[in-house]
Amino acid sequence: MELQTTQHSTKLHMCHPCRRTIPYRIYAVVHMCGIIALMYHHAHSLFTEHTALLTSLLLISDVVLASMWASTTSLRLNPVHRTEYPEKYVAKPEEHFPKLDVFICTADPYKEPPMMVANTVLSVMAYGYPSDKISVYVSDDGGSSLTLFALMEAAKFSEHWLPFCKKNNVQDRSPEVYFSLKSSSWTEEAENLKKMYEDVKDRVEHVVNIGKVDQDQFREVFDLWDHKFTPQDHPSIIKVLQNNETEITPNLIYVSREKIRATPHHFKAGALNTLLRVSSVMTNSPIILTLDCDMYSNNPTTPLHALCYLSDPKINFGLGFVQFPQRFQGINRNDVYASELRRPFDINMVGYDGLMGPIHVGTGCFFNRRIFYGPPANLILPELDELAPTRIADKPIKAHTVLALAHNVAGCNYEHNTNWGSKIGFRYGSLVEDYYTGFMLHCEGWRSMFCRPQRAAFYGSTPKRLTDVVWQQMRWSIGLLEMGFSRYSPFTYGLKSLGLFTGLGYCYYVVWPFCSIPITVYGVLPQLALIYGIRVFPKPSDQWFWLYIFLSLGAYAQDLSDFLLEGGTCRKWWNDQRMWLIRGLSSFFFGMIEYTLKTLNLSTPGFDFAPSSSIFLPMTAVAVLNLFAFVSGLYGLFAWGEGLSLELMLASFVVVNSLPIYEAMVLRKDDGKLQKGICFLAGILTLVLILGGYFLLK
Repeated sequence: MELQTTQHSTKLHMCHPCRRTIPYRIYAVVHMCGIIALMYHHAHSLFTEHTALLTSLLLISDVVLASMWASTTSLRLNPVHRTEYPEKYVAKPEEHFPKLDVFICTADPYKEPPMMVANTVLSVMAYGYPSDKISVYVSDDGGSSLTLFALMEAAKFSEHWLPFCKKNNVQDRSPEVYFSLKSSSWTEEAENLKKMYEDVKDRVEHVVNIGKVDQDQFREVFDLWDHKFTPQDHPSIIKVLQNNETEITPNLIYVSREKIRATPHHFKAGALNTLLRVSSVMTNSPIILTLDCDMYSNNPTTPLHALCYLSDPKINFGLGFVQFPQRFQGINRNDVYASELRRPFDINMVGYDGLMGPIHVGTGCFFNRRIFYGPPANLILPELDELAPTRIADKPIKAHTVLALAHNVAGCNYEHNTNWGSKIGFRYGSLVEDYYTGFMLHCEGWRSMFCRPQRAAFYGSTPKRLTDVVWQQMRWSIGLLEMGFSRYSPFTYGLKSLGLFTGLGYCYYVVWPFCSIPITVYGVLPQLALIYGIRVFPKPSDQWFWLYIFLSLGAYAQDLSDFLLEGGTCRKWWNDQRMWLIRGLSSFFFGMIEYTLKTLNLSTPGFDFAPSSSIFLPMTAVAVLNLFAFVSGLYGLFAWGEGLSLELMLASFVVVNSLPIYEAMVLRKDDGKLQKGICFLAGILTLVLILGGYFLLK
């Protein structure tokens, strides 16, 4: 008994299976039987009724929905929650703290303000971790002198900010966040620091406003920024802005890889691989944290939470990374645009965690450096000994030989005829490089862990306008379709390499864009049938009617329970499912069109994501059609009796979800109002659909 107590007291983490596992498994069997029965009903109708086209469309839609349900269910079979005990790790001697390299990526000083990048950098430099063991690398893919200037100012400010945070145990270690909080308990030191920070902010914003740095003042630093220098064509730049030789502040290194227009650069994945090589040459820390430049640290003990897993000898051999959830600031209370992304970042993650571990989401991830060099049992050595993951970097980072080699591996032609991007490092070949990389690492045999401390580890910014949300989701859709039809598709390679449940779990995201098919069919076809008084679904007196009711209500009820059990609210769930319908008629719909045209080597339309953009046309037309069908259905309810009950219920559901669209069409006077041109075109398209429905149904 005493031995068990001692072992428990030394444990750094615990795993807790979710209580809902058994009920979910039982319901999965029942729901699967319902889906099989529905497929039988469609097949029977296909051969016995004279509505082959209608039945085929419904069958295709239900096959897509069944695939979505199967992939979701795989994540509900063994969900787990985990708890870490970082206070136990703190008690260890300092030599047990491994070195940490932090990768932060930025590309455009006007889309990603330099002060925002500087705050993210300062927040991780101020971690509650030995400063001499942290090295922060900032990749500036745009090669902006404005970003470099902001980081130089941040480096000077860090000499005051870091000691202040550690002495006063400050929790909000982003200066912007800390100084925006009014506090009556601020000391004179805090007031002086605030003034110092505001001076830094003024200098950086002045430089951004005028668009250039005074090179006479910093001639040696900015001498490369001449008239030939462009974001798409420039030499490699590596500047050591802060050196941890004093053990007061971490290393801070600015990196801008070489770029030439004629050479492919592989976007963010290419930038991360450059940082991987440069850091291997300079510090080669065994642990790597990747962060987006807008994702500042909100919890100074975050590295300790990750190390509770990465340092556990029982699991660390095959443990590749620890993923933290993304959290966002500035979201309204009811999350109207579902910007929290609770389903991918919370609900699904606990499901993945019970399988091989969570997927990689591109930021807030602590990696074991070894993971980028082949499977756990098969180390793939890079082309240079200095890039080996096990090498100890013992030379000063400012040494001439170190900097020369760092510039070499940051060259745009360095990866030519190497394994980088295919077998080593972050993987190339998809717009969703994070999803693709995590997928390939899991296929190689690596595991991952989901870490969700009570105090959020990171906070970032998220799209706050519908146009931005739609654009982001459309970009993801195209990348996911690339994955789905690639050589390493989760449907084939994933199921073979990962097994049934984990493979299905990865298929969940690839199925996303295909959901535009059932959303379009169920948003148009039954409504046209309702207008013309034609039955598409069974009558209430028919036993198949209740199968539709059971499958629909069961799926929505389970989705709601997932949301509530993982900390959501009913209102947020409602907004989330409404956004799912909107994305199906915008992001997913146009994403499939663009991917198809791209695959056929046809020119893709230059979509304009302004409020008047055609991307909102299908969504608006479906909303108008359903309103017309709803009114028509109510009018004909007594004439048609119970025969069109399901059609009328479906139209009612869409109308309720479309209330914000009707508001944007008629009532709103602000920037959220739909343009008259879109409303007019939606009316024309609705009329075309109704006329087309006559020939299709009659």
